[in-house]
Amino acid sequence: MGLKTIPFREIEEKTENMYEAVSAMSQQAKLELQDRIVAKAIIEHEEIGDEDVDVFDEVEDISPENYEEKEKVTSIAIDKFMGGNVKWKRPT
Repeated sequence: MGLKTIPFREIEEKTENMYEAVSAMSQQAKLELQDRIVAKAIIEHEEIGDEDVDVFDEVEDISPENYEEKEKVTSIAIDKFMGGNVKWKRPT
């Protein structure tokens, strides 16, 4: 599940500015993480019911037996960017 090396030439095919490419991938990674958090909150809300919907005081400790490894959001964002599935605008 690690990142593989991406040649600069492949990134330059998508955009002329390397900073712009990194920024677009970073923003996509933030969106992927936000989607995961929202999906987890919805699932937990459905399991718990209506009580304490907006309270996030307690952080659940995950035991090694219950740990589920997921693909990293940065890997997902890079794959989407390289596949042409990330849209961004240049600031003017």
